[in-house]
Amino acid sequence: MRRAFCDGLTQQAQRNDFVFLTGDLGYAALETLREAMGSRFLNAGVAEQNLVGVSAGLAKAGLRPWIYSIAPFLYARPFEQIRNDLCLHRLPVVVVGNGGGYGYGVMGATHHAIEDYGVLLTLSGMTVQIPAFDRDLESLLPQLFEATGPVYLRLGLGEQPDNVQPPDYQPWRKLMAGSAGTLIAVGPLAGGYWRDLVALDPSQRPSLWCLSTLPIGALPEELVAELRQTRKLVIAEEHVAQGSAGHSIMVQMLRSGLGGVSVDHVTAVGYPSGTYGSQRFHRKECGLDSASIRGRFTEGEQR
Repeated sequence: MRRAFCDGLTQQAQRNDFVFLTGDLGYAALETLREAMGSRFLNAGVAEQNLVGVSAGLAKAGLRPWIYSIAPFLYARPFEQIRNDLCLHRLPVVVVGNGGGYGYGVMGATHHAIEDYGVLLTLSGMTVQIPAFDRDLESLLPQLFEATGPVYLRLGLGEQPDNVQPPDYQPWRKLMAGSAGTLIAVGPLAGGYWRDLVALDPSQRPSLWCLSTLPIGALPEELVAELRQTRKLVIAEEHVAQGSAGHSIMVQMLRSGLGGVSVDHVTAVGYPSGTYGSQRFHRKECGLDSASIRGRFTEGEQR
C-alpha cells in the first residue's frame, strides 16, 4: 500500500500548501514524492517528538503537513506532542503510520502497532482512516487535504483479491453477501477474507463488511437490518480489544436496539507463543487468519 500512497501524494505535489515530513524513513519507496516536492519534502531525522511539533507550527501557519514513519514510532513516542500540539489546537496534520497491526512481522513488538488507533482515539478531534485496498488511496488522499483536524492514516498491506473491483472508499462497505452470519473486518483484513471465502456457497459463508473510518457513528441501516435477521456477528481487527473498533460497534448495536445477536470479537492478543514471525504467523496465532474466521461460522467450532 505504501507505493500507492506515494503515487497518490505525488499527484498532489504541486499544491502550494502541501508539506511532507519523514522521520528518516521511506527509502526505496518515497523517492518519487521527494523529487516532485523538492524543498517541501523534509527529513526531520530520528526525532519524532520534534517532527510532530514542527508539523504543528507549519499547520498553524496555514500549510497542510503530512508526517510519516513506522506506525509505533509516530503514535507512541510523540504521543504528548500529538495530544498537546495537534489535537488541542485541532490542527489539520495527517499522521501516517506505516505497517499497522503486525505489519513489520519479525522485527518484533517494538515495530508492531496493535494498540495504535485505540490510543489515538482517546484524543479530542482525532479521526482515523484505515484503507483496505491500494485503490482506496486514490479517493481518500485528496479528501484528507480537506480535513479540519488531525487524522491518523494507518497503512497496511493491500490484499485485494484477483478479478474483483472493491466498492469506492467509504467508512462502511459491504463486499460480499452470504447467509451464514455477518463478518465485519477492519481495514486490510477484509481483502484476505474476501479472497478466501468468496468461493464458498453463499449459504456456507457470511456476508462481509469492511470498516475503514473511526470513530464510528450510527451503524448502516442495511447492516442493522442484516443483523436482525442473521443474529450472528463476528468482528475481526488487527488491534487489541481495549479501545477497539469492536467495542464501539457493540455500543452502537445497543443504541440500535440490537439485542439477541451473538457477537464474537477476534482481536490481536499479543504474542501467545512468546515468539515473533511474519504478519501471517501472528494473525494465525491470534485466530485472525481466514481458516480460523471461517471456523467461527461452522457449527461445533465456536469459541
